[in-house]
Amino acid sequence: MFRLVDLTGVLANAILGGIAAKKVGYDPVGFVVLAIVSGLGGGLIRDTLLQKGTPVALAEPVYLAVALAGAAIAFLVPLHVRPARWTLIGLDAVAVGSWAAIGTQKGLANGLSWGSAVLLGVTTVVGGGILRDVLMQRRPVVFEAGSPLYATCALVASLVAMALTTAGHPGWGTAASVAVGASMAVAARWFGWALPTEVKPRRRHRKREARMSGE
Repeated sequence: MFRLVDLTGVLANAILGGIAAKKVGYDPVGFVVLAIVSGLGGGLIRDTLLQKGTPVALAEPVYLAVALAGAAIAFLVPLHVRPARWTLIGLDAVAVGSWAAIGTQKGLANGLSWGSAVLLGVTTVVGGGILRDVLMQRRPVVFEAGSPLYATCALVASLVAMALTTAGHPGWGTAASVAVGASMAVAARWFGWALPTEVKPRRRHRKREARMSGE
């Protein structure tokens, strides 16, 4: 079941990579490259950093097959209608929690500290999207001001997975990470939750600064 959720996340993000290719008018090669990078990039970065053998996405052909299927779907199927768009958002949200749990638990299993394991979980979630945007020569969406919470959802999901896994409940850690990460990601999209880009001083502080500048 967990592998199914993992592959579902690969498919959703591969489709999102293909949609990005469609928006800028890439040919099928561009669809394939962006789908692979978007769907598998985070896991490739994670496994490369761990240096524990061949990355899973390369060792198991099903991952590449699913990423290629995502590229084909994005190329052949119109996905601009609202039901399809929200279906992709939901699948991507599930991937946030599952990939956060995978990265965090792999880090813990390989002897990393809790902080490093959580960082690995976040990297698994956001790595593919960042690589995709860099290849497209644009600012990564995860850094865009006003964009819905994504890395934050990955961070919270990774912390949940870390806490329950270190407490001796890895199964519950995975389930809770998926539930929390997916719920936060969908809510962030629905309600437009985003992080602030600056901290504005309180009004009385501004008045004090105005009086000081007047003096």
